[in-house]
Amino acid sequence: MQAVLFDLDGVITDTAKYHFTAWKQMAERIGIEIDSDFNESLKGIERMQSLERILVHGHQEQKYSQAEKERLAQEKNDEYVSLLAGLTPEDTYPGIKELLTELQENKIPAVIASASKNAPLILEALQLNTYFHAIVDPGGIPGKPEPDIFVKGAEQAGADSVYCIGIEDSQAGIEAIKAAGMYAVGIGEESILGPSGADIVYPSTKELTLQRLLTAAQLA
Repeated sequence: MQAVLFDLDGVITDTAKYHFTAWKQMAERIGIEIDSDFNESLKGIERMQSLERILVHGHQEQKYSQAEKERLAQEKNDEYVSLLAGLTPEDTYPGIKELLTELQENKIPAVIASASKNAPLILEALQLNTYFHAIVDPGGIPGKPEPDIFVKGAEQAGADSVYCIGIEDSQAGIEAIKAAGMYAVGIGEESILGPSGADIVYPSTKELTLQRLLTAAQLA
């Protein structure tokens, strides 16, 4: 195992609730209602793609110019960033800091491969930034389920994709990991992530240990 690549939202911490609140408020301002079930379809994809899905959902996909769409997306992000102000190290998911410590002690690079452009801000709030070898910049990279962000992450770690493990909580993310040729670890429900190609699924991050990852990779 040459590197471990992590999604951020839903794997390192729960920022999904902040995304949902920010998207819901933006959508309501333009007369669109979204619920938590619809929010599931936004997981793992980048901001403008999420906005497009919301506009289609509200039958408003032809209503806005590109500049107006960018303004709406920025409004959402401004609200999201303000909500992140309350994030603390205690918001890190169980087992994550311990796993990152094990990886660091064993000189196995950890990389963030997330569609979130706010990843550096979030990791700093969680006091986890020093544990990561690299944070892939999602700008200009095709979003998940395309594999590009994971391929780029492996390159930044100086690793071969086939010897990397990716950890995700979304269907699009699992598909991206597999398309990159990596071993895919899902966090969540087997019934959802299994059909997307996850090699193994754990119900929570508490199950993640270096030994389990090494064993899983050897059996692949």
